[in-house]
Amino acid sequence: MNIALWIIQGLLALMFIGAGSTKLQYEKAKKALPWVSNHSKGFVAFIGAAEVLGGIGLILPLALGIAPILTPLAALGLLLIMVFATAFHAKRGEYKAIITNVVIIGLTLFIVIERF
Repeated sequence: MNIALWIIQGLLALMFIGAGSTKLQYEKAKKALPWVSNHSKGFVAFIGAAEVLGGIGLILPLALGIAPILTPLAALGLLLIMVFATAFHAKRGEYKAIITNVVIIGLTLFIVIERF
């Protein structure tokens, strides 16, 4: 089970760090993500920073043994981001994104439950 958790955490960390990094580059994000044009640079950067830090938090605290409680807390934070993202995409009628969000919600919920 521990190996499966680490694999999921690693994949989610890469995904969130990559997605968050894109959002931290506002002009690049505007080209890649249609919704970015409707929101302020600060709002998009806040989401990007939260995703990058959450992705780092999925790995480093537990791997280094320094405050390992931060790993499930990071997963919980990312879970909340994805719940809000699901509602946001539903409001915009972006149903393909909702499917992806639901899968990510399931994976982060698995990490939260198993790491607490």
